[in-house]
Amino acid sequence: MKIAFLINNAYGIGGTIRATANLASALARRHSVQIVSVQRPIDTPQLTYGPGVKVTSLIDMRKDTGGYEGDDPLTHEPCTMFRYSRPYNRLHEQRIVDWLTRTDADVVIATRPDLNGFLARDGLPRYLRIGQEHLSLDAYSDEMAHNQNHAIAALDAYVTVSEADARQYRDALPEATTIVCIPNSVPAPAVEPSNRRTRTIVAAGRLIPIKRYDRLIDAFARICDDHPTWTLRLYGRGPQKQALREQIDRLGLYDRIRLMGAVAPIETEWAKGAIAAVSSDMESFGMTIVEAMHCGVPVLATDCPHGPAEIIDHNVNGLLVPLAAGTEGYAAALSTLMSDQELRDRLGTTARHTAAAYAPKALARRYEDLISQLSRQRARTAISAPTPRWPTLVQRIKNLRHRHRPEEAHHTPAHLTAAQPSRPGAFARAHADGAITVRLDPYTLPPGRLDFVARLRRDPKERHITVPVPDVATATDIHDVTITIHPDQYPLAEGRWDCYVLSRRTGHRHRLACHLAEQTHAVHRLPRTVDPAVTATLPYTTTDGYLAIRAWQRPSHAEVTSIRASATGYHVAAELLAPGPGEDLQHASVVAVSRQDESKDFILPISQLAPARFSFHIPYDAVLQRSRTEHDQWDLRLHHGPHAAPVPIGRIAGDIVDRRTTDLIPAHQVPAISQTNCIKPYFTVNNDLALSARGIAE
Repeated sequence: MKIAFLINNAYGIGGTIRATANLASALARRHSVQIVSVQRPIDTPQLTYGPGVKVTSLIDMRKDTGGYEGDDPLTHEPCTMFRYSRPYNRLHEQRIVDWLTRTDADVVIATRPDLNGFLARDGLPRYLRIGQEHLSLDAYSDEMAHNQNHAIAALDAYVTVSEADARQYRDALPEATTIVCIPNSVPAPAVEPSNRRTRTIVAAGRLIPIKRYDRLIDAFARICDDHPTWTLRLYGRGPQKQALREQIDRLGLYDRIRLMGAVAPIETEWAKGAIAAVSSDMESFGMTIVEAMHCGVPVLATDCPHGPAEIIDHNVNGLLVPLAAGTEGYAAALSTLMSDQELRDRLGTTARHTAAAYAPKALARRYEDLISQLSRQRARTAISAPTPRWPTLVQRIKNLRHRHRPEEAHHTPAHLTAAQPSRPGAFARAHADGAITVRLDPYTLPPGRLDFVARLRRDPKERHITVPVPDVATATDIHDVTITIHPDQYPLAEGRWDCYVLSRRTGHRHRLACHLAEQTHAVHRLPRTVDPAVTATLPYTTTDGYLAIRAWQRPSHAEVTSIRASATGYHVAAELLAPGPGEDLQHASVVAVSRQDESKDFILPISQLAPARFSFHIPYDAVLQRSRTEHDQWDLRLHHGPHAAPVPIGRIAGDIVDRRTTDLIPAHQVPAISQTNCIKPYFTVNNDLALSARGIAE
């Protein structure tokens, strides 16, 4: 049977896209599955689609290709379909209607209101037409709800992701089509589950008002002084980012709350959490709840309509907070979880069992049952339409062979192109002792004996390491082709190391695609201080989907533990890390080294807090006195003896590869005669602490 999903953008990472990817991948094991993306903004999808899922698009929005269609004259003409979210134009309408007219699918599934409208109005009776609700009826205006309800009545079936929402639709449309609830499917991730001891709260989703991340931030602010070692991370992108940043800065929590940006796959980040936080006013399903549960993370959620209470059994696999309890009630429940390791363990363990019920295979079967039911209904009412036929075993084998033909490779997303010989893939994991294990995907490796090779990027010396790869042909477990990079055996010079497998037979080097890079054991981990260096290493996924290792190696290093802005300047606390006994910092100082002119250098006295701990103050006035250009910058170094080399000050501990985008300190605005001066500490590309002064008048 041929099943087609009509989706706005299959190339992103949002909840609807993830749900579609999971369902399509599961159905592709038994059927021919196509995902039709209305728009194609980038070359390859950011999410992983299973083998056999064909991804196509209707409009090319890639500006760096010769096929860009965003300037077509039809894009300036309005669409005749009702408006939803970012409304479509006439070009969208033309392409969607054309595809609905010519598709040879047996079943078409639309994934958002206006696409449901097109499917109802322009879809043909020769295929089954199924609409999906990924929000809820309460989320729409009266006009929007009226338009969508009118479209639903013309479909063969309508699927919601919560039973509460299905009941609302049945009440609103008693004479309408078949309305059923089938939750979103969430596959079990390949990551190691959380140990729930990271003292990290994780939240993830679109940064939009209904998610109420402002409530979560306020709740954390109420209790954070009682839990000084805990931090909060918010993952996602959206229009509220700036408002949330301002709220965090206003509360002075910029060193405790981090906006992490969008991350895919998100499972590696859930596994870093000791608590998963959902603070929404409404959740149509709560896909993030199941994702966190799969990783063994206890979920604290507002008991909002509609999804959380259908997933969370209060005090069994998570905690629910009534919306009426407000920020105070949410903060109290959050504090309870933060204080009780035994409770976190009990809830997190049960949560993993709950998540198993949302396996894609089980929910794909429910879609198959729905399609069978609709086909029988058509037959009884003598509607002329092809009856879906489940493929025989022989047909499935033929389909599988067909789906792996090389000519379809251009439909394969970035994470799956590793299945091609040119893109072998790997799973990497950081360990508490500083080691990194790399497990190679045996089905993607080139034949013959191999070596793992890591090369220091842009290195004139072309430094590299080579680790023999276990022979796949003789491996006891073909799924465990693993190599280990321990810093004692393979010390990595500071920088970024790109990872490859090298064929001994051909001498050809294949860069490794990264399926997952797990960093959970590095959360709050200090660098290793073993003679002769301070070292830290982290595996990560590059922006183009490859495996790389970020390494730091220094004779000594000062790790920043806190930064706080005051009325007079910035207060910085740090810990000196160096091999051997603790240093006496009684006569040490911090020097701000100008990148423009050494005459602008200045010294900052320190206060020793403990044998290796110190603090220093960066006065705004000291910066202003030395700022004489449009943009001045200083690197901060610790000087702790006449014969000792300056020590970089920064953040190389923990699991964050690039602090530039996550550890943001608010700028101080200083009124000037002709303009506003901006002073700001920031972290460099090497995660070192630096100082910036912009717009300084002479």
